[in-house]
Amino acid sequence: MVSLTINGKTQQFDVPDDMPLLWLIRDFAHLTGTKFGCGMAQCGACTVHLDGSPLRACVTPVSAVAGKSITTIEGLSADASHPVQQAWAELDVVQCGYCQSGQIMSAVALLKAKPDPSDADIDAAMSGNICRCGTYQRVRAAVHRAAELSKA
Repeated sequence: MVSLTINGKTQQFDVPDDMPLLWLIRDFAHLTGTKFGCGMAQCGACTVHLDGSPLRACVTPVSAVAGKSITTIEGLSADASHPVQQAWAELDVVQCGYCQSGQIMSAVALLKAKPDPSDADIDAAMSGNICRCGTYQRVRAAVHRAAELSKA
């Protein structure tokens, strides 16, 4: 039995200690915004926040996060009003959309650490998130826009 706080709600899960956090989130907490991409922490589709820092859920065993706070894409805002989500919609970043929850979670962490990031900061922070559709220019523009929205 593992206890986790996911999106502000503390829950108990009867799962094996070595189960990847991704499967707990998707199959037991029924939050499907976090995606499986590669299973090797290489693509970023499974990015969530652990106590506010980005984490690849596909390779993280639940035993490593017991008692901690997890935020998924669903936990950013109930109505997509988070500045990063607003910027993503405003600039029409999404093409197929599969990688975007991980992209957004990485962008949120970046803006928390660097509220006014440079292009180089964005490129470095987002480099671990792969987008097969190639929306990288729109992602960069949306991070800049989210920084503006966060200041307003």
